[in-house]
Amino acid sequence: MMDTCEVNGVVLGVERFGESTAPPVLCLGAPTMLSWPDALCETLADRGRFVVRCDLRGSGASTRGNPEAPDYTLRDLAADAAALAACLSSAPAHLAGIGISGMVAQVAALDHPGAFSALTLIGSRPVAPGPVDEDLPDHDDAVMGRLFSQTMPEWTDIDAVADHAAEGARVLGNDPEEARRGAMRIWQRTRSADGKSPSSDPAAYMADQLGMVFSRLDCRPRWRERLPEIGLPTLVVQGRQDPFFPVGNGEALAREIPNSRLLVLDEAATAIPAGDIAEVAKAMASL
Repeated sequence: MMDTCEVNGVVLGVERFGESTAPPVLCLGAPTMLSWPDALCETLADRGRFVVRCDLRGSGASTRGNPEAPDYTLRDLAADAAALAACLSSAPAHLAGIGISGMVAQVAALDHPGAFSALTLIGSRPVAPGPVDEDLPDHDDAVMGRLFSQTMPEWTDIDAVADHAAEGARVLGNDPEEARRGAMRIWQRTRSADGKSPSSDPAAYMADQLGMVFSRLDCRPRWRERLPEIGLPTLVVQGRQDPFFPVGNGEALAREIPNSRLLVLDEAATAIPAGDIAEVAKAMASL
């Protein structure tokens, strides 16, 4: 069920799966909720979880601002997650982040530990966007060169955006047709700052598709050195073929967070392949 929740003075787009009386799992979008596959949410619900996926502030059906100059920080997104968890259930939520929202989830678990019962981090890393620590593998230069050499589409043209997403998926090693379908669904949900959908603002479409607003967020202070403070049972999932956040980033997270388990998906790149959904859901449900 698609809905919205108001927390911290902003509206967040949410979608619910399963019974609201079941143990809650909050899946943070990256930046939109559709970064979480339908099948994964449905499988977790079938395993007896109340799953809520959400759009981060500034994306999808959530409150928007200027994507070129966001007036919120990474800490605000973490606070949104804690407030949303409290709004959805009286029980602490299993918090899950994927890609860039894995960074939000780490900070949320550190700053608001009482709001959460467990933590899942998929395809993420322990530092903010920008220069990477020397011991962590950075983005694959050759793949990034091909990815960023793509001509930007006309962002208000759904077919052009879908083609662009499919080609980007080929470069990254993901399923192009799945990426095409996902990009079209994200495009159809994009709203302008006044809440109207569809938007006429190319920057809004670009923000939802690429999540580039993260490169403009204030992500200070660093949190990597605090990872040993996380007391939640934690699952770290990483694709062995991921050229964006190579597997060494997941290994570092699992090494530095106590009581954590690393699950490496041998055939996965930056997206969760359909064939790995059941394994990921089983691992998440075991926390």
